[in-house]
Amino acid sequence: MSEINITPMVDVMLVLLIIFMVAAPMLTVGVPVELPKTAAAALPTEQEEPLTVTVTADGRLAIQTTEVADAEMIGKLQAIAAERTSKKIYLRADGAVAYERVAQVMGALNAGGFNEIAFVTDAAAPSLGAGDASNTGNDGG
Repeated sequence: MSEINITPMVDVMLVLLIIFMVAAPMLTVGVPVELPKTAAAALPTEQEEPLTVTVTADGRLAIQTTEVADAEMIGKLQAIAAERTSKKIYLRADGAVAYERVAQVMGALNAGGFNEIAFVTDAAAPSLGAGDASNTGNDGG
C-alpha cells in the first residue's frame, strides 16, 4: 500500500486540541502575590469570572490585573459590579502584607456596599492543630 494513513495523526491532533482548550483558561494569571496557606476548602466555582481585588506585598491595590489608587478603588468596583450578576469580591493579599492594610481594604469594600468578600488562599497548609491533640495550645493544667 503506497498511501499514507493520516487518520491516527488526525485523532492525536484532535485530542491535543481538546487538551489545550481545557487547559488554556487555567493558565491565566493575575497580579503576582504570595498567598497565605490555609487548610480551608475551596469554594464552589461560578459561571462568570470572579471579581478580584489584590493587595500586593508593598501594599498597592489592583482590580483584576489593573493597578488602582486607593481613592479610585470603590468607584471602579461599583461601575464593574453594576454590569455583573454576582456581587462577590475575592480579596487576594500577599502573605507579607500587614493585617492592618488588609483590614483597611476590607473596611473600604464593606463601606462601598460590598458585603460578600471571600479571601483567596493557597491550600495544603498547616491546619493549626485541627485533629492534632498535641498542638491545641492547652497545657493540661
